Formats: sequence, C-alpha cells, structure tokens
Amino acid sequence: MTLPASLNDRWRSTLILKRDVFSTVERGRFATPTGEIDAVLRRLDQIPRWTRPIARHLFDRERRALAAADSLGVGPRLLLAGDNFLVRGFIAGVALHVARPHGDRAYFAAAKLALRRLHRAGVCHNDLAKEQNWLRGTDGQAYLTDFQLAFVFRRRSKIFRVAAYEDLRHLLKHKRSYVPDALTASERRVLAHKSLPTRLWMATGKRVYRLITRGVFGFTDREGGGPRLVRDAPLITAALQRDPRVRDAAVVAFPERRAGTALYAFIESDEPLSERQIQDIVAGCGTKPPERTQVVDAMPRDPSGRVRAEILQLVAMNQVDLIEPLLRNQGERDVMSRIIAGRQNFRDRFAF
Repeated sequence: MTLPASLNDRWRSTLILKRDVFSTVERGRFATPTGEIDAVLRRLDQIPRWTRPIARHLFDRERRALAAADSLGVGPRLLLAGDNFLVRGFIAGVALHVARPHGDRAYFAAAKLALRRLHRAGVCHNDLAKEQNWLRGTDGQAYLTDFQLAFVFRRRSKIFRVAAYEDLRHLLKHKRSYVPDALTASERRVLAHKSLPTRLWMATGKRVYRLITRGVFGFTDREGGGPRLVRDAPLITAALQRDPRVRDAAVVAFPERRAGTALYAFIESDEPLSERQIQDIVAGCGTKPPERTQVVDAMPRDPSGRVRAEILQLVAMNQVDLIEPLLRNQGERDVMSRIIAGRQNFRDRFAF
C-alpha cells in the first residue's frame, strides 16, 4: 500500500485493524514535533470504486466531527487529515462490551458529562447504540469513538435536539444494562420514550438498512469480528465442545496483520492437545480452523458460570495490560496468569 506523500515520513503502520468496502483502518505510530505517538489511520485509497460516494460521505462526516470535538477530551484527537486519509489519536482503553462496567456509577457519570460536552460543541454522535463506540479508558473515564455517522450543527435546531436526545437515550440503555439501580426518574422517562423520527426509522428505514448492510456489504456483528466471528466461530466452538477430551471452548476474534480478522480458540482440557489434534477436531465443521489455539486448564467465568469472553479477547488481542482492572478476585488472577503466560499472540495490538 502506497502512503500519501504527506504521510511518508510520519506514519509507521503496525497492524491493520479493519478493512471493508468503505475504508482501511490501521494502528501505528505517528511522528509529531515532540516524538512518535500511538495513533490510528483511516484511509480510502484501497476501496472499490462503487462504494466511493458513500465512503467519502462517511469520511467527511468523521473529519468534521473530530475537528469540532478536537479539544473536548471526549474522543480521539484529529492529528492530520488529507483528501483520502485522516490520522486520529489512540485512546488507551477497551470498548464497553469488553469492559462490562457492572455497578460502575462513576463511569456512567463520566459518560453523561462527555456527551454533554460533545453536544455543547454542536456535535451529535448518532451511533451510540453500539457498545463498541463507547470506550472505558485505562483512567476509568468514558470516551467516544467512530464518528462516521456524526452530525455537526451550527445551531441548536429541532433536528439537533432530536439527535442529542437519541444520543442520551442510547447511553441510558447501556446504563440500564450495567447499573440499572442508578437510573433517575427523569432518565427512566427518557428510556420509555423514543423520538418520533426514531419510531418511524424503526418501523421502516431500519429494515432496509439491515438488508443493505448485512446483505450487500456483509456487516454482520456489533463487535467488529466480521463474518468469521459470526459464522465460523460458533461452528468451531460446537465442534470442539463435542469432543470428549474438551470440557469447554471459547472462540474470539482479533485483528490479523494480513487478513484483517482472525480467530483465537481457547480450549479447556486436562489433556495437552496438539495443534494437529485440534485441527482434526474442527476439520469437519465446514470452515477453516482458528488461526490461534491455546489449551488451558481453566477459563475465567462469572458467578453464573458463563465464560468471560471479553477477558479472553484481550488476551487474543495481546492487550494483557488492560486485564487487571477487570478481575474480581485472586482466583481469577491465578487463572488469567496461567493463560497469559501461555498466550499465542505476542505481536498484534488492537485499538478502538
């Protein structure tokens, strides 16, 4: 891939995070006057011709929103932008569906404040129903990312008020999932009432949107794992769980340098299964085997016994430095220390 001339001496790519028909997103290092920093690059030079009008529209919306919100401290900084690329700062943290901040009232107070700051700057995010667009930073604060659908308003018009209301309503839906007892009476009223444009959208446009995004563009899941996570991972998991030597299995996605998305299988077993044995187990399930496999003696679980796949995903993405705040007791720390010691992916780094 040929970099734009203005980036030649300033950008060093380390990993492709995402590649679809609208853009390529890379993690890397960006040279500033004070030294290199972690950053994320979105580029349009590799997209097909037939998606360019939509891709350009989404790109321009993100660039305007990032510029408007640049100094607010609620999202990534806009570091550099050209006709077909933009470089934004990297936020150290994990998405809401990975962090799972149950009982964390402070996080949602910070999220509401971040949203208020964004709206005061005239920016409505317009895509906050997705948990991956909310980040929990390593500092415990709330941040927003992925501004491709954002609106920037010059005045507080009726459309602005509706869009801001829906931003807030989506945040409160997440708050209801993680700290329902912290909802105020006024917040419950917001949750109970969708705006008229939203009700119309749910009844009409959303069906067409899903048909296009899933049927034409192949966007299939909210966590960003793509078709492999949605279609292949369940088949691999079922095949592994059927084997009598396997107590349980969990398959998660992680960014892969060449393919964009790969699968990592954690296999709970008392036997030291070899790579060849694992490939034989999944050979008949109708898909290719996972790119990484790790046999473990135990997996982290919540009180109900559910495997905490969000923690295993951080191992797969080699973001082990973000795991400690998610662990609840010494037993989980012991389990995770063994898994981390045996992890199979040391190179790739994932960013939101």
